[in-house]
Amino acid sequence: MKRKNSLFYHILVFVLAQIAWLNLLGMWIYWYVSNNIIYQEVGDKLSPQININAPNVLIFVLGIVLIVAIGTVISIIFRNLNVQLKLAKLYDNFIANVTHELKSPLASIQLYLETMESRKVSSADQKKFVSLMLKDTSRLNNLINSILEIPRIEQKEIAHSFYVYDADKIIPLLLGDTVDQYKLPGDKFKIIGAVPCQCVVDPNALRIVFNNLVDNAIKYSNRGIYITVSLKCDEKNLYIEFSDKGIGINAKDQKKVFRKFQRIYRKDIPSVKGTGLGLYWVREIIKGHGGEITVYSEGINKGTTFRIELPVYPASKRHFVNSLLKATRKRDKEREDINA
Repeated sequence: MKRKNSLFYHILVFVLAQIAWLNLLGMWIYWYVSNNIIYQEVGDKLSPQININAPNVLIFVLGIVLIVAIGTVISIIFRNLNVQLKLAKLYDNFIANVTHELKSPLASIQLYLETMESRKVSSADQKKFVSLMLKDTSRLNNLINSILEIPRIEQKEIAHSFYVYDADKIIPLLLGDTVDQYKLPGDKFKIIGAVPCQCVVDPNALRIVFNNLVDNAIKYSNRGIYITVSLKCDEKNLYIEFSDKGIGINAKDQKKVFRKFQRIYRKDIPSVKGTGLGLYWVREIIKGHGGEITVYSEGINKGTTFRIELPVYPASKRHFVNSLLKATRKRDKEREDINA
């Protein structure tokens, strides 16, 4: 309620400010016109000893410019304020989601530890509890790492290792790792097409992209998981499309999904956990490869397709791709010098 009242207050202030400066502009024009009319009607009838200057057009124009400038500044301030309010709302949602994500595995770990402390537990149950606690610990570690990675991504501080790979070898290999991680059966995950070209990628970073896209498809599929990855390439680009049969995305929300902290809320969306950072992270990684990622959905319950475009080596974006390779070679040499 406070947030709504705050937004209403700022809108009211903005509207009143606009009314005030428009009234001031009207009064300015009225003053100039009325004085000009009076001067034209009676100016030549007054005594020559009385010096009456006609309204200065320059002053009039400068006054209008000043008033318009004030109005423009007020509009810019209001726009920036509105952006900050939206960011504050997204940040509040992010904090709430992260708090929930942190509490859940911590509560689980605490429960297992209290159980083991309060009563005698068989060795089989102990192994089971330890395994579950390690899983929750890994979940916490991944969450914390994903949060810490965002500032490093934005400040270009992540040390990626880019090398030239045969796309038809490295892409299926990384997709296979993702399938193994999420234990997807063969009838739920299908790869079609081929990519007989070369690309410059960081396999670890690209694995993060694939994991996030598959994880996203799993979370937002309420009619069963069916993921299809389509591969193809042309002279300039390598294309990777992840398609699912999930709940889909409204057209108005498709441009928002890659924003930081952004999460789509709908009544038909299943209750999913997350921070709103996954797709933002995906976009930044793809941009770091000189590529682009887009999303398309025909609408509600019609699935979603994420399309990745990466430059083909060495035909496309040579300067950018060569700079990635050069930075990696420089970093590898520095490591060799340190270990020597």
